[in-house]
Amino acid sequence: MADKRYTFAFVFPMASGHLNPSLPMARMLLEEGHQVHYLCREPMREAIEGCGASFSSAVDEETELYDGREQDFFGCLEALKTEHGLQEEPMLYAMMKLMPIQMELQLPGLLRWLQKIRADAVVYCPLVSREAAYAAQILGLPSVSLLTTAGPGSMVTSMEGLLRMMGASLEDARVTLNGFQPVQQCVARMKARWGIHADVTESLRTMGFNRVFAMSAVTLVTTCEELQDPLPSELGEKYRVEAARFVAVGPLLDQAGATRAAGHKLKTQKSTDSQQQSEASELLESVKAAKAAGRRVIFASMGTVITGDSLDFGWDVKLQNNSGQRKGLTGKQLCQAAWSGVFDAFGDSEALLVVSVGPQPDALEGLDVPSNALCRASVPQVDLLQAGVDLFLTHGGQNSFTESLSAGVPVVVCPGFGDQPVNAEKAVELGVGLQVPRPTPEGDAEEAAAIAGYRADVRQALLRVAAEPPFAERSGCFAKALRAGGVPRAVQLTLQAVEDAKAKARLPALLGAPHPTAGLKPACVQAAGLVGA
Repeated sequence: MADKRYTFAFVFPMASGHLNPSLPMARMLLEEGHQVHYLCREPMREAIEGCGASFSSAVDEETELYDGREQDFFGCLEALKTEHGLQEEPMLYAMMKLMPIQMELQLPGLLRWLQKIRADAVVYCPLVSREAAYAAQILGLPSVSLLTTAGPGSMVTSMEGLLRMMGASLEDARVTLNGFQPVQQCVARMKARWGIHADVTESLRTMGFNRVFAMSAVTLVTTCEELQDPLPSELGEKYRVEAARFVAVGPLLDQAGATRAAGHKLKTQKSTDSQQQSEASELLESVKAAKAAGRRVIFASMGTVITGDSLDFGWDVKLQNNSGQRKGLTGKQLCQAAWSGVFDAFGDSEALLVVSVGPQPDALEGLDVPSNALCRASVPQVDLLQAGVDLFLTHGGQNSFTESLSAGVPVVVCPGFGDQPVNAEKAVELGVGLQVPRPTPEGDAEEAAAIAGYRADVRQALLRVAAEPPFAERSGCFAKALRAGGVPRAVQLTLQAVEDAKAKARLPALLGAPHPTAGLKPACVQAAGLVGA
């Protein structure tokens, strides 16, 4: 490891699945004497400070984005939609149109913050926090991206899934985005002001391409080579030409008892992690006691987004199609049907049921909860899986999927959106479990039948996976591959990226030549309003 001590800026969104894998990295860097500062949102504060890192609020730092707009992240995005006439725009199109506009508003504050903490390097989420890569480039800092999906090929499968969900084509997306002049104007302004290339249409010309991967010293992928999504040849060649580097490090699992970001209400500014953590020890003891008594442990979690109040995918909403209509089941209907399937399969049996129900006050409304079920707002998922879960009903998010396989636990995947349907199919292909696809009834009249059918299908899938040993045997085969590398490897690669950047910066001086970024930083600092920096 490096002898010199560095200051790392970790820039992550208010999304547990994106943030949690970074926490054990931060912990290890801190243990080795480095400094770690996070820029995130208030509900993530306790998990961040729990690993020893410093926390800064994005609302306080990125004032150009939040001043005069609702300070809730999704409320802020809704304000941006209204400002640009995108209120009725389908979710995917609105996200792509607002991405550069939001980035332009975030960059000044982010640049000020990086200067304030005197960052030596940036570690960030390449899916949601792309502005961090551009800020690092502007200031001449090395960056490391932490990809919490199944490799760069997952960008293609996710985009294909979103387009299918909306009933749209890639050409539809191209036409819509190219015809939105504010995007082109915004990209031109950022190029003139900071010299950066932030053209989001690249991902449509070469499907799934993400420019920030090529801007990063390395992208850490939180799975193993065998479980990554296929990389189309055109996209693979594009990344080869751009010299993007990807390294699979496996799931980044924290130490036992570590605080993790859990389910949250997006409009809640105060963290509730302390209340959730107070139950963790008791819950783990119950699981250990059940295993010691020879009882099976069935664990169920539908994740943090569907059980939250996301305006696109959350508790009270249905998914949106290409016409802007919302159809199918709400997050609440989907989750409650899945949990009911668990209760139907194993309720009042010898098994112990552990159900993570999220933060909604009406999570269990109308459900008949059996006496052998422990239902909690959140659970220590990694610790629980390691303690001896026999079967995991999961939404199929990448972290949950790899964490279950790293513990050798078979799954029943009930996907909601994004990469979850892809992981559900992967579970079946790998023989580690079964999937129950999200139902899509056309109207209210079909909802009751869809819910009843889904509940019955979940029950049947659970009973089959529990009864057939090959599912557990196949899950166990991936545990060793997924544990290769992990946090030590991720930290080693991160420190190496900083050392390489420092060595490269020293080279021109040794040769008597000006630094390749000489003159860039002062201009960018001035443009960002960093007087005297």
